[in-house]
Amino acid sequence: MNKDGSTKNATLNLVDLAGSERIGKTGATGKVLEEAKSINTSLTMLSQVIEQLGKGGKGFVPFNRSKLTRLL
Repeated sequence: MNKDGSTKNATLNLVDLAGSERIGKTGATGKVLEEAKSINTSLTMLSQVIEQLGKGGKGFVPFNRSKLTRLL
């Protein structure tokens, strides 16, 4: 509650992005392998953005490093 008696509400949306793929265990090749690499890269970039925002957004927040983080 704020000093003037008003309140603020927030919404947190969580999305499961199919999980991080362990490329060595899946035996993926070709197009599937490239897709798994892209998913892993996007999830890594997302974790870096969340980590930086958790620090109060001080410093560089890497939103522009992947399509996923730009969309979010």
